This record gives sequence, structure tokens and C-alpha cells, in this order.
Amino acid sequence: MNIKRINEAVEEIRKQGDFKADIALVLGSGLGNFVDALSKTTRIPFADIPGFPLSTVEGHSGELVHGFLGKVPVLVNSGRVHFYEGYTLEQVVFPIHILQALGAKTIILTNAAGSIREDYAPGDLMLITKLLNLTGHSVFPPESEPSNIFNTELLDSVKQVAQRVAVPLKKGSYTGLNGPSYETPAEIRFLRLKEADAVGMSTVHESMAAFQLNMKVLCISCLTNYAAGILDQPLNHEEVMETGIRVREDFAKLLSELVQELTG
Repeated sequence: MNIKRINEAVEEIRKQGDFKADIALVLGSGLGNFVDALSKTTRIPFADIPGFPLSTVEGHSGELVHGFLGKVPVLVNSGRVHFYEGYTLEQVVFPIHILQALGAKTIILTNAAGSIREDYAPGDLMLITKLLNLTGHSVFPPESEPSNIFNTELLDSVKQVAQRVAVPLKKGSYTGLNGPSYETPAEIRFLRLKEADAVGMSTVHESMAAFQLNMKVLCISCLTNYAAGILDQPLNHEEVMETGIRVREDFAKLLSELVQELTG
């Protein structure tokens, strides 16, 4: 990663305000409303940050937000970029390096994902406990990819918070693919054999980069649709957005309580 580019981006961000927090979040498709729960917000469009890749997908507003949940400062990337938008691996994980350089020690990554299990329905939230990287790319050198990057204490915390605020929370394995097309029914049958529970086109590399930067990593999926072949109907991005809107209040409540828990 180009340290000079990171420093240039951080310098420009800090001209806009006191962008510093221990906790950072990345919001996936249709989940950007979380920032509405913040007070004293300062927002910077990704386009105004040197070297920052631009979100081009519907449901990703494309801005860096600093704000407060109560008295707790947080950094939020409202939107992300993906391989299928034409970006390199370094560009995909560049925003994670920026969040870490701004002081974030814990990162909560969220995404919209397709459910591979019939008992995990659209609208369910899923705590990711394992990652399956099928993109053909990795931020780690060959033979050195860790078996698990998730912090046990964080996993326990989110389970306890979900129970306390009465937000149902599944748990399972997430598979990252490149996209941009949705998976075929044959690919979903293959992923079932690999014990995958959900599938998407993000999160894997961001998680790895954060772990590599010694950040504590937590990932939560909003299951927005059944994967290909589960139901006899085509997949579309509108369904992803509609489901995200339907569950966003529960998702925002869970994230808000979790941030308070982690800083309490």
C-alpha cells in the first residue's frame, strides 16, 4: 500500500474536521440510513478525498462520515467499492487503511448478501463467523492466509447485544465472489457443499486488510434475497434494496447498541 497516498488522503480529511474515532463502520447496499442516528456529523464525499475510489452502485452514497452516537465518536464509510466496478485489490482496501490511519481500532463491516439456506430468510441478519474467499485474490502472501480473523470477544458481544435489544441474529459462513453477475444455481449447490450460508461480492478483502492492520474485525450481513436456485424466480438488485429498507431500523438499532457496548 502506498503510504504517501494514505498520508495525503488523511491530511485532506483532517482539514474538514476532527475525523478521529476508535470505532469505524462500513455500510453496505441499502444500509446507509445508520448515519441518520448520528449527531454532530461531518461528511466528506469520497470524490473529495485524494486517491479514494468512488462508489458507483445504487444504495452506496459514497461519503466518509464522522459523528457521534451519544458521546461516542464513530467513523462511517457510507458505501464501498467492489472488484466488479473495475477497481484493483489495492483500491478496494484503500478505505480500510484510511479508517485505520484516522485512529480506528475496531471495524464493523456490513453487507447485503444472498442466503444459501432455506431457513435463513430475506430480512434476517447474520453474524459472520467464517469467511470463504473465492475471488482468486488476497491481501496476504501465499501460504500465509489466517484460518480465522474474527475476534472472539467481539462475536460474543454482538450476540449478547442482539439478545438484549431483541433483534434476531443468525450466524454463519460468508462466501465472497467477484461478481458482477449473481451466482448460478450450480454455483450455489457447490457453495452448499462447502458449508457456506451466505454469498456476496464484498467484505472478504476489507476484513483481511483490517486484520492485517491489527484492527478487531466484526462482520454482519443483511440477507436480502435467496441465492440463485433456492426459489423459482430471477434475482434483481431492487429486491436487495427493498429488503435493506425493510430491516434497516433493526439493523441500525443493533449497530447503535453494539457501538455503545464496545465503548462502555
